[in-house]
Order: sequence, then C-alpha cells, then structure tokens
Amino acid sequence: ESEDISVGGTDNIDAEIFADFDYVALGHIHRPQNCGSKKIRYCGTPLKYSFSEANDQKSVTVGELSENGELTIRTVPLTPLHDMVEIRGAYDELTAKSYYDGASLQEDYVHITLTDEEDIPDAVGKLRTIYHNLMKLDYDNQRTRANGELLPEAQVETKSPLELFGDFYRTQNGQELTEEQQTYLQNIIESVWED
Repeated sequence: ESEDISVGGTDNIDAEIFADFDYVALGHIHRPQNCGSKKIRYCGTPLKYSFSEANDQKSVTVGELSENGELTIRTVPLTPLHDMVEIRGAYDELTAKSYYDGASLQEDYVHITLTDEEDIPDAVGKLRTIYHNLMKLDYDNQRTRANGELLPEAQVETKSPLELFGDFYRTQNGQELTEEQQTYLQNIIESVWED
C-alpha cells in the first residue's frame, strides 16, 4: 500500500505569496501566460504536443532585470524542424502536387480531414507517400455528420431485410443504395432465406 504525497500545486497557492520576488518562472502550461502580473509567468512548452496547438506560435520567454530592478519580458519565437499542422479538403485536392509542392507539409506532423463523400481505400497508406508524418486522418462528410438515430422497434419489425439494410446504409453513408446494390443485396437475402 502506498499513498500519493504532494506538497500542493500552483492551483493551491495564492499569487500573493510571490509578492517579494522579482520574477517567478512557473511550470510548462502549454501556452505562455502571465499569472496575476507580468512577473509571475508560465513560459509555455517549446514544441507543439497536440493538434489543439497547431496554430500556436511557440517561444522561449526571456526575463531581464535591470540594475534598478526593473523587469523586462520578451519572447523569442521558435521554429520547429517539423511543424504540427491541420489540413482539410478532397483527396484529389490534397494529393495534387501543386497543393504541397514547395511547402513543408510533406515533413510536417499532419492531421488530415478528407471531405470526400466516399471513403478512399487505403487512404492512410496513399497519403503517407506524400505526407510522411501523417499522424491522424478523419472524414468530414454527410456520413460522419449524420446523427445516426435508430428506428423505433415497432418500425424495425414491419420492414423487410432489404429496407432495414437500406436504412443502415443511409445512416452510415449519407446516401441511398444504388439500383445495382439493391439487386445484389436482394439476391443475397433470397439465397440466405432459401438455406
């Protein structure tokens, strides 16, 4: 058995406790910020650690005290070797050489949101041939925005298997089955019921 022992954190300490200090450098909350006054400051992290920080400008905080005790704070911007970026668009748009040519996107850490209505087979594999550090792939289309409400049980019992599958397909894909798909499914359903 063991207990966690802690001696408080800055959320448990009033900023007034630092009143006699010329400058207080606090921990590493992700974005640089002052805490009550400019002499009590979080420096922020030097690198982006999640896509929620993709638009942040990272920096180093430099605090200088003059001989008369006057504090000057400045930040020095940091440029990472590989940035963390989010891009969105249709597959054809994002894979066009004109989209990424001459930019750092091919080596950046990338979160891509595809807006195509149809899923791209092996999209991650294909996109990684261009965007070498693809970290996350999402889709934003009718299917992903559908609310996915289920039918009441009474309606389920009165529908044919083809109608139920059609409802399921519409919920998942945001579109109706084609005539060819309906014919194919009807043949499968009939062969299953025969067995």
